[in-house]
Amino acid sequence: MRRKAGLVLLALAVFFAALSPLLRWYAFPRLAKIPANQYQDMVLEAKDATLLDYGTMEARKVSKVTIVQTLKGNVEASEKIEKTAGKDVVVWDGLSYVVGPDGKMVSKIPERYIFDAHTQEPVHATGEMVDGDPVKRQGIEFKWPFLTEKRDYEYFDAQARITAPIHYKGTQNFRGVEVYYFEQTIPWTKVGFPRTMPVEGITPESVAKTGTTRWYTTVRKFWVEPLTGAPVYGEEIHKEELRGGTLLGDRDKVTAFAGHVKMREDYIVSTVDLVKSNRTLVLLLTSYLPWGFLALGLLLLALSLYLEARSRRPGDPEPTKDTEPEPVSA
Repeated sequence: MRRKAGLVLLALAVFFAALSPLLRWYAFPRLAKIPANQYQDMVLEAKDATLLDYGTMEARKVSKVTIVQTLKGNVEASEKIEKTAGKDVVVWDGLSYVVGPDGKMVSKIPERYIFDAHTQEPVHATGEMVDGDPVKRQGIEFKWPFLTEKRDYEYFDAQARITAPIHYKGTQNFRGVEVYYFEQTIPWTKVGFPRTMPVEGITPESVAKTGTTRWYTTVRKFWVEPLTGAPVYGEEIHKEELRGGTLLGDRDKVTAFAGHVKMREDYIVSTVDLVKSNRTLVLLLTSYLPWGFLALGLLLLALSLYLEARSRRPGDPEPTKDTEPEPVSA
């Protein structure tokens, strides 16, 4: 019985020891993915900002500018693209909606972001766009890969429609979560006007006829939880200018917007809580279960060897042998 139990334990030890690397290196890359139907929103604020009054074409100080960002998973579009892409695809329909202190719209920019559900690499397909303009993204946007590394990444800037490095600047602790801090600087770049302008009757085409151009620069900052690849906090030091043309009269340039954009406190709290819960799920697949199964396999192996040794322990009585009966003589 001991030998049979030892063999069973040995088989289980081999099973759990083999399951450990399979779970980490085979199952995790296939199980960890962004759900196609995910919806999330974020509110950011720039307090004491500078904003252009398009009625007077004068820049003025305002108490606050609010940016509402939404990302909505488009399941129907993702399923359609998956048929030809041959991989799990997520389609996010995004909107960045900016309002001034009076609640009136400053700008709204729609966006469609298509990416691999597992790696977050962009997937190029019909419909990929920013503000109605077709784009072909290179690099990540919004979301870092699972198991983010301490290195620079390529990050797509939707305003300038360009990809530039976003640099790893170090590891920090943000509200009890270990995060990687990344920073990207986009130098002054000429960009187009939004398709939806804040003043009725003014269009990008009518502004272009005046010879006035729009320029933009930003310093983008993200604090990213590395296991999930999710930013727990973000900031931008954002500046926009209008330059030249008859629209500005005799002025060379005027500030269209300048402000330090930060996440609103209530969204910071909810984001940190969400990332903490998702972090536990990733740890389960990358650390807790693989190491637990390996430890269990070693324990079962030790137990099976112990039982085998017990079954062969010297000093145990030899089993009695049946002997033939001696013949009886008269």
